[in-house]
Amino acid sequence: MDFREEREKMAVLKIIEYPDPILREKSRNIEKWDEELNKLIRDMMDTLDKVPGLGLAAVQVGVPVQMFVYDANLGKEQKNRYAVVINPEIVFKDGEIKDEEGCLSIPDYRDSVVRAAVVRVKIFDGEGNSLELGCDGLLARLFQHEIDHLNGILFIDRLSSLKKSLFLRRMRKLQKQSKGELSAKS
Repeated sequence: MDFREEREKMAVLKIIEYPDPILREKSRNIEKWDEELNKLIRDMMDTLDKVPGLGLAAVQVGVPVQMFVYDANLGKEQKNRYAVVINPEIVFKDGEIKDEEGCLSIPDYRDSVVRAAVVRVKIFDGEGNSLELGCDGLLARLFQHEIDHLNGILFIDRLSSLKKSLFLRRMRKLQKQSKGELSAKS
């Protein structure tokens, strides 16, 4: 297969944005490792390659299954060394750390979120091998953020009630503005 054929098979998927209700669905477990799953993994990696993020959950591209891909280099050095996590389960948490997060499904918004400093996670890789990983720092934060997506939880749900109400007010204002712009064009 030549390079052009390979490029034609690549797909950049549309990222679902808040408040789309699919982002609130609990994703189902993956039970079958097949070509359809491999294609989704490749497409998600292609998508993550084109956006300014470190991780992407399948539900964020409209497929509510327990899977995410992430930049294993965590944005350092060369980007694009991706890994896949399937059916993750956090089995241990320790400590607490507060740091800023953003989300591809909530563009142009960042805020501080408290997460566990260290996590241990049971996962399956892209070939169906069962693994257990220990994560700390940014990797622990990334895993918790993406696993939240798989459970229908967004990082804004982890904000204080005051910050969440400010976020919701901002979203309503933006929605009103876009409706006003649409009616002005009509």
